Amino acid sequence: MIETERLILRRYDDARDRAAMRAMCDDPEVMRYLLPVPDDAAHDAMVARMDGYLADFGYTFWTVERRADGAILGVCGLKPGAPDTPIADAVEIGWRFARPHWGQGYAREAAQASLDWAWANLDCAQVVAITVQRNSASWGLMERLGMTRVRDGDFDHPLVPDDSPLKRHILYRIDRPA
Repeated sequence: MIETERLILRRYDDARDRAAMRAMCDDPEVMRYLLPVPDDAAHDAMVARMDGYLADFGYTFWTVERRADGAILGVCGLKPGAPDTPIADAVEIGWRFARPHWGQGYAREAAQASLDWAWANLDCAQVVAITVQRNSASWGLMERLGMTRVRDGDFDHPLVPDDSPLKRHILYRIDRPA
């Protein structure tokens, strides 16, 4: 568990989190730049992957809970880079927040806490992040975190269908602080 002034980042708990997570994943605006989580089976598979990352690596995309009232805001954390991509051997940071919680600094607070956790607990030289070019909110946060775009790092994500406008991804990274 990771705690900040306003947030708790913790392991997903189906009984507490499922309704909020499903609502977030069912919001077309939230999922505009992400692959859909179309049904409960896909949601369960996503949760199983995240649990697997936690068991195998000690980190995952954690549930982000607001300390003041226990509201589920979204997810943020770390995972191994996707196989068959340029980030396959890297630690990837990512986030997804429900629309009512956008623009309040929660994503930055959770992402910074995740980076701080990575530097304190992992032996990695850098952390990476990916998104699509059109997702300026996401890459804007990457830049506010101190990440820089890898100019020759654009790639076609193998998990995205070839005819999708989400196929091409851009790559950001941040090196371990000295």
